[in-house]
Amino acid sequence: MSWAASYFTKQINLVSIVGGDFPKGEMDGLKKIGVDLEGLEIKDTGKTFFWAGRYHMNMISRDTLATDLNVLDDFNPVLPKTYKSSEFVMLGNLTPDLQEQVLDQLDGTQSFVALDTMNFWMDLAMDKLLEVIERVDVLMINDEEARQLSGEYALVHAAEKILTMGPKYLIIKKGEHGALLFDKENIFFAPGLPLAEVKDPTGAGDTFAGGFMGYLTKTGDISFENMKRAVIYGSAMASFCVEEFSLDGLKKLDTDIIESRVKEFAELVRFSL
Repeated sequence: MSWAASYFTKQINLVSIVGGDFPKGEMDGLKKIGVDLEGLEIKDTGKTFFWAGRYHMNMISRDTLATDLNVLDDFNPVLPKTYKSSEFVMLGNLTPDLQEQVLDQLDGTQSFVALDTMNFWMDLAMDKLLEVIERVDVLMINDEEARQLSGEYALVHAAEKILTMGPKYLIIKKGEHGALLFDKENIFFAPGLPLAEVKDPTGAGDTFAGGFMGYLTKTGDISFENMKRAVIYGSAMASFCVEEFSLDGLKKLDTDIIESRVKEFAELVRFSL
């Protein structure tokens, strides 16, 4: 997420936890792109969160092979004083209790707070998740999660119901089929970019969130019209992510490459009547 956002803003404050096994080179890389690591806790004797999975042929469905919380199991996020007034905040996909802890430490001056979650937390902690959803500006989930959260199959009806839960905006991600942005009056659809090869979809959602939030931070404009552009930039960043393994597709980017990819998205929907 930080790598995607760094192409738009150099003011990134990270609150997270890693173990002593986290590569120092990656830490140095984060510092180089402007990520403030004051909020990063390092447990030298512990191990970093680990996930392993096997993707199906469609590169969307997957089987989880291992989920090791490790140091994340007893993480207690503490925001440095300078982080508490961050204008744009992204709550990553963690337990709702941890997301609430971060919200409680903010000073209330935020312009925009986004939340990512998944079906796992809907199964285990729905009541707490609903409390957190009520406090944010935008919720980011995929299509199946939207159906589970709302109890509605049609995504338009699902969005209508979810928007009554508190958030002003909703983004429903549909993988290779694009993304939908909703508020109570408007709907925007961003197509997925047809790619010749997808190597690794892991982290695509986080990369989308980083591009989306990074663009909003850069422009300082949270109107629905500008959020439409932010969705395109988020989708563009996610398309780079899936083309290579790990962060390899993001580390070699520059502004010209990103803008060229965004123009490809624009061409997908350009037509005349």
